[in-house]
Amino acid sequence: MAYKFVDNYREKGARKKLVTLLADERKIEDKDVLAAIGKVPRHFFFPETFWVQAYKDIAFPIGEGQTISQPYTVAYQTQLLHIKKGDKVLEIGTGSGYQTCILLELGGTVYTIERQEKLYERAKLFLGKMGYKPMFFLGDGSKGIAEHAPYDKILVTAGAPFVPETLLKQLKIGGICVIPVGDEQSQKMITIFRVNETDYERIELDTFRFVPLVGDQAW
Repeated sequence: MAYKFVDNYREKGARKKLVTLLADERKIEDKDVLAAIGKVPRHFFFPETFWVQAYKDIAFPIGEGQTISQPYTVAYQTQLLHIKKGDKVLEIGTGSGYQTCILLELGGTVYTIERQEKLYERAKLFLGKMGYKPMFFLGDGSKGIAEHAPYDKILVTAGAPFVPETLLKQLKIGGICVIPVGDEQSQKMITIFRVNETDYERIELDTFRFVPLVGDQAW
């Protein structure tokens, strides 16, 4: 992973084209989400020799069997969260840290947890160099981070076989959880709204394919 921060007209222009694609072709409507994607230099998360791939609407491997998500997927999930400035956000699966930066740009106070130690250490160092300061945790994301609950928003960035009850209990009343649920080949994006102490509203949306969520409350 290169730590050479160069963001010239070429990269900014490519980022602007990506935002236009997400708005016009992918029908992402949230202007704040589009602005955040237009601000965070996605190529920083790629080895320099692969920078040309950074603003294509594709996922890309980052090691440890994980990927940096496709920009459309990042925009789609983030849009569903309806993040407001000051929202307390739990991110399950730090990965590269790119999604974390998008959440921070939207004004969230972000708690992010990663199971893979190498990815955790890399993201913690890298985002610090970029000037982003989420709260980092190493551990089983399927269990959430109970000691800092409840959260206004919970985002799961890996495919789960079911919605872990442990996570839902960490959601504030009125809060939103976005999680892909299905088998290891494909998952439906699920939005869950906590109505009260015992009731939740669940909406099933489009099909995606994520790396699997691994943990005691998952695969």
